[in-house]
Amino acid sequence: MKRIFTLAVCAGALASLTTHAGAQRSLSNPEQITAPQLKAYLTFVASDEMEGRNTPSRGLDTTALFISTLLTRWGAKPMGDDGTYFQKISLAQYQLDSAKTRLDFTGGDFKYGTDYFASVRDASATAPVIWGSDGWLVKSKNKDAYVSVDPKGKIVLLPFFDGSTPPKGITRADLGSKQGTDWANPADYAAARGAVGIIYVIPESMDASFDRLQGGYGSDFLYMEKFKGPVQKGIPVFYVRQKVAAAILKGGDSSIDSLMASVAAGKPMAAFDVKSIANVEMVSTPNIVRKRTQNVVASFEGSDPALKEEYVAFGAHYDHIGMLSNVTSGDYIYNGADDDGSGTVSLISMAEALSKAKKRPRRSTLFVWHCGEEKGLWGSNYFTTYPTVPLKQIVTQLNIDMVGRSKLDGDTAPQDRELSGPNEIYVIGSEMMSSQLGALSKKLNNEYLKVSFNYRYDDPKDPNGFFFRSDHFNYARHGVPIIFYFDGVHVDYHGLGDEVSKIDFQKMEKVVRTVYTTMWEISGLTTRPKIDRKLPFAIQ
Repeated sequence: MKRIFTLAVCAGALASLTTHAGAQRSLSNPEQITAPQLKAYLTFVASDEMEGRNTPSRGLDTTALFISTLLTRWGAKPMGDDGTYFQKISLAQYQLDSAKTRLDFTGGDFKYGTDYFASVRDASATAPVIWGSDGWLVKSKNKDAYVSVDPKGKIVLLPFFDGSTPPKGITRADLGSKQGTDWANPADYAAARGAVGIIYVIPESMDASFDRLQGGYGSDFLYMEKFKGPVQKGIPVFYVRQKVAAAILKGGDSSIDSLMASVAAGKPMAAFDVKSIANVEMVSTPNIVRKRTQNVVASFEGSDPALKEEYVAFGAHYDHIGMLSNVTSGDYIYNGADDDGSGTVSLISMAEALSKAKKRPRRSTLFVWHCGEEKGLWGSNYFTTYPTVPLKQIVTQLNIDMVGRSKLDGDTAPQDRELSGPNEIYVIGSEMMSSQLGALSKKLNNEYLKVSFNYRYDDPKDPNGFFFRSDHFNYARHGVPIIFYFDGVHVDYHGLGDEVSKIDFQKMEKVVRTVYTTMWEISGLTTRPKIDRKLPFAIQ
């Protein structure tokens, strides 16, 4: 009853605040956004010539130049630095000296870069090894990885940790509000308990991703200079193939296969001392290189003198994950057609449609193509920390990250089980901060193209954590209401098969037109969407 009452109130408020959706569409002309147009732009953005659009890279810079050239033609206002479309971001990259980086132990004969790699730290350790279970502390679940063994002064052998995902069977809500007190992840907890080194074991199922993992977690430590200082000493952190861990455990009571299987099942074996070897020596030594990258930022001024200082923002990340290293033949480029070429060209097509509209929306429209999302939401973090328009003037942010794939009839691939259908899209966060915004989104869709909105992941307790994994998150944590449009993870997610040939452009057309007209409806509100709901604890 309570929920029905809330929606009824919201519907009444919308009726008094908005113009009729059909009238808005007659001004916005969403029919300018077409499947052939989207395909033409994506064929360029996700081409091999863009080399996977890594951050930073020549391909990403070329894509930025392509976007800015189109914006210039369409008369968009530059909103970057120094009268340009580019918000420049300085990066520092610490590169390990492979000749001075090693992992030594009795019976080990493995090569750096082939069998193991290290996070970039100027660090070393020589110590006994323990198996650290899954490494987590979660007080609400009475979970303590080191209840049976003290890691102080030891090197801890742990299953691979991606930096954010809780262990199986633990939700974000289970963690509690105070990191370090209520809970601690494997890296932080091992260091807090006095470990002198960490060795993460990459499961055999991820062997094919070894090169990509090496680029993301080790060898080159890349960061935005305004957010972090020089590389810290810390404790050495190494990543090894499962066969290296097997050699460390050789002759012990438990095999690495059984230990890794227990973690994958959510029932990790307890920590124990590894007695098969005396000590492991870990040494890593870095050098520094400086680089740069950029967000692409533009706007179209609103038509209402009283409201044009406010913005409805569109966002997408135009980067992807680059290319396989040390490979020059066959398919070695991660084209990222869906992730997030689809969002990139969605914004391009909406900018073109807006430039040709009969009249501009009442509020101004902001377009931000974020870099470095794949590195950890870099571009959106940078923009919301150093915004080129005051964040308090952004009334809503609409984020498009993967909207081009559909699950087809007869598709039985396990990796596609949650992929959305041809007339379906996941909608995340629309009511998380503003019930009015959520009701407007539903009303507009029901009156227009009737895309099937799936709210399965619209929950901060979602074990996938999708709400926290794309650029809208940084806007939300700064108090900007958001809507995130997402087609779901599929078999080619972060894979070499994410190519233009697999994109459902008819679906894209419907989704992008829906997002575009949603912007017009928000822009037409007499008052901005009211924030009437508290953000989940994890954003505070």
